[in-house]
Amino acid sequence: MSKKWLIAVTGTFTHLLLGTVYAWSYFQNPISESAGWNNAQTAWAFSLSIFMLGVTSAWAGNKMSVYGPRRLSMIGGALYAFGYLVSGFALAHRYLFLLYFGFGIMGGIGLGLAYVAPVATVSAWFTHKQGLATGMVVMGFGFGALVMSKFLAPLLLRLSDGNLSTTFYYVGAVMIVLIPVLASFLQLPKPDKTHEKKLERISIARHIQSKPFIVVWLIFTINIVAGMIFISFQSPLLQDILKMRMSDGTNFSDGETMASLAAAGATLIAVSSVFNGMGRFAWGSISDKIGRMYTFRILLALQAVIFGLLILVHHPVVFSVLVCIVLLCYGGGFGVLPSLTKDMYGSKLMPSLYGAFLTAWSMGGIIGPQIVAFMKDNYAEKAGLFAFVVGGGLLIVGFFTSFLYRRKDVINLEN
Repeated sequence: MSKKWLIAVTGTFTHLLLGTVYAWSYFQNPISESAGWNNAQTAWAFSLSIFMLGVTSAWAGNKMSVYGPRRLSMIGGALYAFGYLVSGFALAHRYLFLLYFGFGIMGGIGLGLAYVAPVATVSAWFTHKQGLATGMVVMGFGFGALVMSKFLAPLLLRLSDGNLSTTFYYVGAVMIVLIPVLASFLQLPKPDKTHEKKLERISIARHIQSKPFIVVWLIFTINIVAGMIFISFQSPLLQDILKMRMSDGTNFSDGETMASLAAAGATLIAVSSVFNGMGRFAWGSISDKIGRMYTFRILLALQAVIFGLLILVHHPVVFSVLVCIVLLCYGGGFGVLPSLTKDMYGSKLMPSLYGAFLTAWSMGGIIGPQIVAFMKDNYAEKAGLFAFVVGGGLLIVGFFTSFLYRRKDVINLEN
């Protein structure tokens, strides 16, 4: 295996472990019920994690040339692991603020430090087929929920006799061993010294304030909000539909229990994570052929249609299929963004401006989960309906906003 492909593979597996954060909805109901916290209170742990991920990614992307991808990823992986350990203690003693600090702040900072480095490193090694290479790496992040919800969490829950606190301790132990080992393989290619001197004087603030950056940031944020609605609450939303059908007299197996409802939610998390992961790879590759912004428009338009259908859907299988399509598009946004950033600004500015774009993740990570949490706490019976109306409306806005993007307005000193 060549060096660049070894880096791509280890970067993908690093993202796979980091992406376990996407299995949050697996824990949302159990944590809320066992600790006595409402949906919004519990969901803030996940929202804070994604918020800190995006903010820290912006800083890490700008500092990658200083500290290097290996150091950032190893430190980030360790912080993510310690976030689980602190969260385990918080669950054991029902300290909500400590859950926010552990899973949200500490874990989120760790994710942000470790996320950018594999993507930017692989982007630097692959001068051709950018969408395919970076899409493969971020595909790992999408598959993380599958690993957590169907393998890691069930196994560790069995080992801990169903104790959530102990399970979080075990997850932290696994992460602190594996992530630093995988991250140790990350290494940038030798830089172009001539180009480096020319670009090091350029402030990224000039680009961040430009119209093309703002347009891409807005449509990326909206794409994230749509996906986060389900990543944070897909299991509870599916369980709501199943409970509704049971109360309407639909024939389920006589042994239908809360455990089986949770299992159904875990299955949806696992299956949708496959679509999330494949979307990153597939749409990234497609964007190599049809263009980055055109791909984004397809993602936004398709999701707007899906959200319209979700308003009318009350069948669990149809609901699950539509959720998988949304997650396919959600992952697609992450698959397209790295190559779009490099197309816009060139390879030297890519880490800094890619990190800046990921602040959209921070915003979407708060808005998406809190939309559903608010609806479930205040309009329990129609929570899904109201959330889908809001999400669909935002996607329509995002689709039309994408037409404000003009490639000719982008300043790229490498062209």
